[in-house]
Amino acid sequence: MFHYILKRLLLMIPTLFGVMLVTFMIIQFVPGGPIEQLTEQLQGKHGGLGGAEASTGMGVQGIYQGAQGLDAEQLDALKKLYGFDKPVWERFWLMLDHYLQFDFGESYFHQQSVVDLVISKLPVSISLGLWTFFLTYAVCIPLGIKKAVKDGSSFDVTTSSIILVGYAIPGFMLGVFLLVLFGGGSFWDVFPLRGLVSDNWDELPWYAQILDYLWHIFLPITTMVVGNFAVMTMLTKNSFLEEIRKQYVLTARAKGLTEQAILYKQVFRNAIIPLITGFPAAFIGAFFTGSLLIETVFSLDGLGLLSYESVLKRDYPVVLATLYIFTLLGLVGKLLTDLSYVLIDPRIQFDAAK
Repeated sequence: MFHYILKRLLLMIPTLFGVMLVTFMIIQFVPGGPIEQLTEQLQGKHGGLGGAEASTGMGVQGIYQGAQGLDAEQLDALKKLYGFDKPVWERFWLMLDHYLQFDFGESYFHQQSVVDLVISKLPVSISLGLWTFFLTYAVCIPLGIKKAVKDGSSFDVTTSSIILVGYAIPGFMLGVFLLVLFGGGSFWDVFPLRGLVSDNWDELPWYAQILDYLWHIFLPITTMVVGNFAVMTMLTKNSFLEEIRKQYVLTARAKGLTEQAILYKQVFRNAIIPLITGFPAAFIGAFFTGSLLIETVFSLDGLGLLSYESVLKRDYPVVLATLYIFTLLGLVGKLLTDLSYVLIDPRIQFDAAK
């Protein structure tokens, strides 16, 4: 076990290095980088920021010279400001050196450190991810077991039809439908249109804060959970059906054991293995689970929206840092998933091939 864990940890290094290298190289060839965007803003081509405002906001005071644009010296100053005056290979190694120390620098456009920026977006992403994770497992496992026991019955057919319809409906369309129906559209004004909490949330007592939070999160969570039910429910059903049809179940019935005892003492511990082993990766991923469309529909400022805006703005520190964090956590989640197989089923040995 120790050698397997050590081997997997060592394999993470080239994997992480490869992901960062490929992403970094792609970035070098993508047009419309921060220098080009800032130059256009300073020259007033987008009409968003004026020259003086853009200079102050981006920390490049005195660079803009009016209608004549930017000369070579001013462009060199911009490149130095963003670190583009160094060779590509040097910038890549400097980035890796900082990332190994978990120093991700500052965002080009948000004027704050990447770590603080990600932390500020976590409440939304954690709320969406964890609620979706727990509700999916809490509903789908009992439902899948029930469907396996009643395979082929009217209950099985009806529930399968309902969850497959929910799976077929795109999440953003369901979100818009729920907002129109319950968010003060043409029908009922039951739930709020935007935000994770109300503006006066800090002034509310603790129990009212909890209710206010649940009131705001109900529609987004419903939208995300409905689409996840089908996969987990059918996986649970098929896993239990496979075990129920095995020989040891027939033997247990021949010995006179009740169906409940067979199901929960014999079948359950074997059928639950493929579900539980996915727990670590799903739990880690839940902290960073986000949906750009869901966040946009319900006006929630989370990591999904941050990642999308960072790619559009070519905010390279945010793009590379979030990719580094997500990839690292994904690799750790995969390792924990493999280790959970051994903890749940001791018959599995990683050194069996030897």
